[in-house]
Amino acid sequence: MLVLVIVFAIALSGCGVPETLSPTGTPTVQSSKTPTHTFTLPPSQTLSPSPSSTSTVTFTPSPSFTATITDTPTITPTPTFDFPDVTVKMQAHCRYGPAKAFLHAADLYPGDHGTVRGRYAYSAWLYVKFDKLKYFCWVAPSVVDVEGDINKVYLTEPKLPGPSVLYGAPENVRVQREGDRVVVTWDRVSMTEDDDRGYMLDVFVCQNQRLIWYPVSLPNQYETRATFIDEPGCSTPSGGVLYTVEKHGYSVPTKIPWIPAP
Repeated sequence: MLVLVIVFAIALSGCGVPETLSPTGTPTVQSSKTPTHTFTLPPSQTLSPSPSSTSTVTFTPSPSFTATITDTPTITPTPTFDFPDVTVKMQAHCRYGPAKAFLHAADLYPGDHGTVRGRYAYSAWLYVKFDKLKYFCWVAPSVVDVEGDINKVYLTEPKLPGPSVLYGAPENVRVQREGDRVVVTWDRVSMTEDDDRGYMLDVFVCQNQRLIWYPVSLPNQYETRATFIDEPGCSTPSGGVLYTVEKHGYSVPTKIPWIPAP
């Protein structure tokens, strides 16, 4: 038996049996190849280009439009209207309306120059901007020399200063007619002596079958009566308005209750 045991031990030592692995050892896996994975696309899909591939994008330019050059129209300058010139030939007054019945606006002296900016339909007076004044006023054509055609100047309505903040319009205006004679009366408006410029009646009357503009100025507050001749025969009715006048300007006008001609 002893002999058999010895023989068996010798046989085991001659075989290449590896030693038992230690429980604490870490197995090492070595591979000489990197596994290759092959993906098979479904038939309905198309393979997209690899990111490493370079795509060339070609832009097709849009057709350019050729601008149509339009000839620049030739501008014909419009002639500038040349206002008629006036030169004062004698000492005179420039007024706020186209008649002597209106308030004084400025003193005029020989040589004063201005331009005509308007005219009145019922008077020959001219609406002038004098070089020395900052405002316009009316002047009689008899006191100025005119250069230019005043008929090309627009008709202009008088622009009276006011209305007065100190004095009211005349009240209780009454009219009496005796044939062609018309008498207008009213109540006195009390004014200081310094302010008092009386009254003005701006009236149209019919005479010789023509409508005539008839402005009347009364010098003081005590003159409260005016008489006119007004005949039949005009297609436009006669009538007018009445103002209180003080040195600063005119009151609001009062309409005259005119009695038509029979």
